Amino acid sequence: MNTSKRQLAMVMDLNKCIGCQTCTVACKTLWTGDEGMEHMWFNTVNTLPGKGTPHGWEDMGGGFDAEGNAVVGHIPSRKEFGEAWKFDHEGSYYGGKGDASHLAIAGEPPTWGPNWDEDQGEGEFPNTHYFYMPRICNHCTHPACKEACPRDAIDKREEDGIVTVNEDRCRGYRFCQAACPYKKIYFNHQKKVSQKCLFCFPRIDNGVAPACARQCPGRVRFVGYRDDPEAPIWKLVEKWKVALPLHPEYGTEPNVFYVPPIGPLSFDQDGDIDESTPRIPDAYLIRLFGPSVLDALATLKAEREKKRATGESELMDLLIAYEWKDMFGGFDTDPSTVSVVKWTNAS
Repeated sequence: MNTSKRQLAMVMDLNKCIGCQTCTVACKTLWTGDEGMEHMWFNTVNTLPGKGTPHGWEDMGGGFDAEGNAVVGHIPSRKEFGEAWKFDHEGSYYGGKGDASHLAIAGEPPTWGPNWDEDQGEGEFPNTHYFYMPRICNHCTHPACKEACPRDAIDKREEDGIVTVNEDRCRGYRFCQAACPYKKIYFNHQKKVSQKCLFCFPRIDNGVAPACARQCPGRVRFVGYRDDPEAPIWKLVEKWKVALPLHPEYGTEPNVFYVPPIGPLSFDQDGDIDESTPRIPDAYLIRLFGPSVLDALATLKAEREKKRATGESELMDLLIAYEWKDMFGGFDTDPSTVSVVKWTNAS
């Protein structure tokens, strides 16, 4: 049961993400640089259709069924996440093998990585298709990880609903990893504790938006409280209903939402534009976001045409994000004016 007084949330516009990984690097630099965190990417941007990270996470179980019963899930291994690997710098730079090795991988060659199938997509030329999917912990209203933890080491902050891990209480049972259907919880094999995205709550506490959102050059990410009618989150989720949760059937009520990708137009056999057949199949988007995605796409297309015809559309102006400060629901404090925060026990 959710006892938080308010709930912070994020919306990501998939029509604007270019897969540059700036968000990923911002998060990695700030939060996962310590020992045992080499394979951890609290923020990932994968190509869809694709297997993502961990490999095949959508089929690993977890979450709740339609009756609210817990679904037994798989605990992903480090190889399934994609372990960090090292290159043979010594041999290439100083061993006289530069032309032959080209920074060959040192040790056992990897079989998967966080962006192993980047830009591959699906479909047949000329109607191939793909888009980028940024993911963080969803800070769910009904977090399966919290219910699965026998140590009460996972909690939702009362003031904003951010899901945190108390490492002092964690004993590394990893039931949280099995329970999370999105597989966004990692296990630190050095410290023997679970670790995950913390929605940059030390920044939030100082009025600063999360690093992944603040650093995004494409203005993809909106931040704010679910119940704030002046913030973009409420408008996109509740008013316009164009921002949807990923895999709502998992039953955790995620608080990260996505504006679905419209995709380019298709071509017919003669090479002419075919407006009747979407390049990204409707069935695939329904599998990701549920049947309401079709209504969301219809609204997006209608408002886009309205903007072109009249120059006016509240929704398009909101998504274009002319002023970056309007994207963050008041969390627009300059991070240089507050104390620098590094990884501490996220309790």
